[in-house]
Amino acid sequence: MQNNIASAPSPRQQSLLKKVLSYFMKYGVPLIITVGLCYLLLTGVDVNEMTAIIRDNCNYWWIVLALVISIFSHVFRAMRWSIQLKALGIKVPLFVLTLSIFGTYAVNLVLPRLGELWRTTYIAQRQKASFTEVFGSMVAERLADTVTVALLTALAFVLAGSALAEYLSQNGAALEKVMEIMASPWLWGAVIVLIAGVVALFRSMPENKLIKKIKEFCKGLWEGFAVIAKMPGKGRWLLWTFCIWGCYFMQLFVAFFAFPATAQVVEEYGVVAVLVCFVLSSIAMGVPSNGGLGPWQYAIVWGLGIYAATIPELSYTYRVSFANLVMGSQTLLLILLGIFTFVCIAAGKRRANKHTANVSGR
Repeated sequence: MQNNIASAPSPRQQSLLKKVLSYFMKYGVPLIITVGLCYLLLTGVDVNEMTAIIRDNCNYWWIVLALVISIFSHVFRAMRWSIQLKALGIKVPLFVLTLSIFGTYAVNLVLPRLGELWRTTYIAQRQKASFTEVFGSMVAERLADTVTVALLTALAFVLAGSALAEYLSQNGAALEKVMEIMASPWLWGAVIVLIAGVVALFRSMPENKLIKKIKEFCKGLWEGFAVIAKMPGKGRWLLWTFCIWGCYFMQLFVAFFAFPATAQVVEEYGVVAVLVCFVLSSIAMGVPSNGGLGPWQYAIVWGLGIYAATIPELSYTYRVSFANLVMGSQTLLLILLGIFTFVCIAAGKRRANKHTANVSGR
């Protein structure tokens, strides 16, 4: 008699399944989000009309200026990271650190979030330094960016609260839905239950592997920030942080002048309008995707929509055209910088190998 009950998977099969699911979550889901959002973004958009808007309205010199500012942001990021690494006793040439930043963003276009791991590995191996220390400094740097986005978000809500309220009032259904959700006792009840459940879980299962990993991760973040608080050069670190985010903001600000309708947004609503779009797009970059493709455009389109009521030219297709051109040009720059980075790294390794061979032959 045949046994119709399926046998349990072997440990090897379970391990393989876990790896497949892990890779799917890391790389498959972001790709699906990127492709899906880009598809939805273009749904209902006449591609010929979008092409005509870009061809007839765009002043490309503003886009070029935005890309130059983008390069400076990467250099400033390398300068800031250098301060953290020096505090750990790791001295790296600025050019090498800048290449690692270029490479990070290029890798993230293909394999989301792997760029940070790549640059950590590259610097640790090149300088023969501790991977854990280099990784901790990188995590602390990224967490500092998260704090910066949170502060900018609060600032944007304070400065642009009236414009956002007006937009929601013009879209009664959206306002009603937001207020309904915020006032729902189910929402706040779920939040309280979730917090209580997490606290109870951490207390009742302190030896659980996942909980241990979460605790170690939080401890690493805390230690990373402790290094920043104690390290020499905190003033310069804050200065470079300001320069990094100043460059990010200026990229978008100057890009607004590339199109007449977006330039009109700045003329009528001022810098605050750009800040709103900047904050929304910065938050969107946290959505798992390939280099922010998809979420970034959606955030910009939605942000510009807040001001579209008084600017008839700022149609949905116009906003999509602007977002796609700005993001497309930035993506092209990252690809070129990535190629430049890996060519330089390969050339450097070749020179090092040649030097080693010459020394050995003497």
